[in-house]
Amino acid sequence: MLEILHPRKLLFWYLIALVAIILDQLTKLLITSSFNYGDVHEITFYFNLVRVHNHGAAFSFLSDAGGWQRWALSAVAGIVSVGIIIWISRVPSNKLIERVALALILGGALGNLSDRLMLGYVVDFLDFHWSGMHFPAFNLADSCITLGAILLIIDSFFPEASLEDQINEH
Repeated sequence: MLEILHPRKLLFWYLIALVAIILDQLTKLLITSSFNYGDVHEITFYFNLVRVHNHGAAFSFLSDAGGWQRWALSAVAGIVSVGIIIWISRVPSNKLIERVALALILGGALGNLSDRLMLGYVVDFLDFHWSGMHFPAFNLADSCITLGAILLIIDSFFPEASLEDQINEH
């Protein structure tokens, strides 16, 4: 039988997503108010703060597609977000890692969706590099999505175990 969380318990997971959105938007606001487009500030020999705009998806995929990608990527993010909202409500109560992962992915997706709808692009500012080679710049929302995906992969190795079972095994 399908177990659906009580709305009060569900609210906690949506609040995690909301915190991710707020932190993402605050960090982007700090960058956009302190940096001009294209500015680079070296922090360490392998990390810079930058201000770049991504008009596409991950790794700037479709960034030069002519503008239609803004709406297509926004629609995809919106549909996926609705799916995740429903998914979170149906995750068994013993699957804590899965819920955390989904909340992070939801917050990251909505943080970037907000940029895309309001600005037409996503603000990226974290730039890691080594020996002159730069990883594509990213932001806190991207980090939440990535961490959430990693947690989902880890959780997939324990399909029936609860968090307590997983901790006790190690």
